[in-house]
Amino acid sequence: MGFLKRIIIATIVLTILLIAVGLVVFPPNWLLTALARRSPSVIYFVETTEPVVALTIDDGPDPVSTVKILDLLVRHQAKATFFLISQHVAGNEAIVRRSVSEGHELANHMTTDEPTIKLESAEFERQLVEAHQVLTRFSEVRWFRPGSGWYNEKMLSILGKYGYHCALGSVYPFDPQIPSAWFIRHYVLRKVRPGSIIVLHDGGSRGKRTIEVLTKILPELKKRGFRLVTLSELVKIGK
Repeated sequence: MGFLKRIIIATIVLTILLIAVGLVVFPPNWLLTALARRSPSVIYFVETTEPVVALTIDDGPDPVSTVKILDLLVRHQAKATFFLISQHVAGNEAIVRRSVSEGHELANHMTTDEPTIKLESAEFERQLVEAHQVLTRFSEVRWFRPGSGWYNEKMLSILGKYGYHCALGSVYPFDPQIPSAWFIRHYVLRKVRPGSIIVLHDGGSRGKRTIEVLTKILPELKKRGFRLVTLSELVKIGK
């Protein structure tokens, strides 16, 4: 194979890879719409012209970062939906109760921090119920988010059996993978629009970045006229 031909092939491959990465990191609206239509029972965003967005935070509660996140939300009159891992609740019950008392929403993120898609159906159902029993001691729980964001039809069927709705999001800044508060902040502010569902993470270094990000984006979103609400509030507005 000639040198020029190898250069052309390499350029084509690199271009395809860059396009693929771009679609994943900065998915266009049409792609999110297509995903939403493919699985109508999974929510990615809400169609609305009102300047409201849902802030969702995964993997808590954390004894350090969740408290600081709650303080920020109070300061900026913002509400959030906390997708909690039930094994993190023990010892942090007061934080969970505070979340509920301040008007935030609890949601089910399973028992452990692992890719839910890898679980056999029976184990998925067992863990779903176990987490449900822990979380419903504090409030009603209607939303579920799979670990790592992947789901299948069997999981959706089991969720429906227990009255759950699956929620992903339209503004996912890859904060578990990209340890840059600067990138996360700019990604969120670039992608957010009425009806968006923002996904951030709690706990350890992720929680620390989320605090740094929220410190910057909450006043900016308010300046733009956005109101941050729970997932259930957003869905109600979109009806």
